[in-house]
Amino acid sequence: MARWSVVNDDSQVNRPRIRYFRYVVLALAALLVVSLGFAFIRAEPPAPPPPPFSEQARAAALADALQLRAAGLRLAGGAADGGAAAAVDRAVTLLTIQARALLLPGAAAAGTGVPTASADAAAPAPSAAPALPAPELAAALAASGAQRLKDAETVDGGMARLLAGAGTAQVLAAQQLAAATGEPEAVSGLGPAAQQGHGTNPAAGSAAAETTTDANETPCPSPSGPPASTGPEPSAAGAAPGTALVAAAAAELEAVYGYQAALTRLPPEAAGPASEFLGQHQGLAREAETRSRFWCGTPLPQQPGYALGQEFLAAPSDGMARLEAATLPAYGDVVAVTDGSTRLWAIAALRSAVMRTAHWGGDPGPLPGLPLNEQQLPPLPA
Repeated sequence: MARWSVVNDDSQVNRPRIRYFRYVVLALAALLVVSLGFAFIRAEPPAPPPPPFSEQARAAALADALQLRAAGLRLAGGAADGGAAAAVDRAVTLLTIQARALLLPGAAAAGTGVPTASADAAAPAPSAAPALPAPELAAALAASGAQRLKDAETVDGGMARLLAGAGTAQVLAAQQLAAATGEPEAVSGLGPAAQQGHGTNPAAGSAAAETTTDANETPCPSPSGPPASTGPEPSAAGAAPGTALVAAAAAELEAVYGYQAALTRLPPEAAGPASEFLGQHQGLAREAETRSRFWCGTPLPQQPGYALGQEFLAAPSDGMARLEAATLPAYGDVVAVTDGSTRLWAIAALRSAVMRTAHWGGDPGPLPGLPLNEQQLPPLPA
């Protein structure tokens, strides 16, 4: 009887130990299972980096162009009539071409016409667009143009030229639409003087180029010194900033010559604006020459004269429209290959040239400053 009591007491003492041992084993097993589970669970992939600002600006420009185009199509099929209807049709055509060009973020700006992969949304149907009266459509178009011009100040070179041309054309189309509806005040805050690169006057004297230096603009070095950095790389066409500015100065000098020849042949009501425009071209020529030296360009000697042709002398207004339009590609090149204050100046000069072209009845095109082959543009997504 005593032996059984001893055995029974030993088993009662060992039972808690066995129980604790089991707990330890089970805990270790659970820990092993959990650790193996964590080992086999794949880590979440890192979030993709945000797209470059140039791509964001292009996508926003495309979205706005498609939305405004849909609103214009709806308005064209509604109450718009007479001059307003014609202005709406021109705006829709403009926005259609711009949207097609914006589907090519790199190729369109370079003029190659090679499509690039894009996940852009399909064009909204006109029935889904908001019903905007013509004055409100003009205001929305002007706001879009102002945003494109703002983005053009800081995006990459080729995209800057594309957005500067698109924005300038949109502001002009907005002004024409507002005037056709009899409500020009709808875009009164977005005229040429209001959007010239933060107050930069493109026709201001050459002192602006001499006194303005940006972080990305380095004065031309001495012949014995190291080569200076000129900011953006040359464009696909091989134009360096100095070369592009020399070409702009040459185009301005030809315009000066043409205006001087036309002044004596214009009626009094046209001579006043022509005289003002002549002064602008003289200031632009000086500014372009000064900036070309700053960017290591060599200004060309001024020619004694230019061949204007009998057609120009017979219809000087049409001739000046052609002269103004001829300066647009030069300023588009300057926008594409410069940055900082020089790009702001070139955007303002491009806008002024577009407005002068329109003043003389010329057509600056859907993307002023950018040579464009519409046959190479892709169709809009269905």
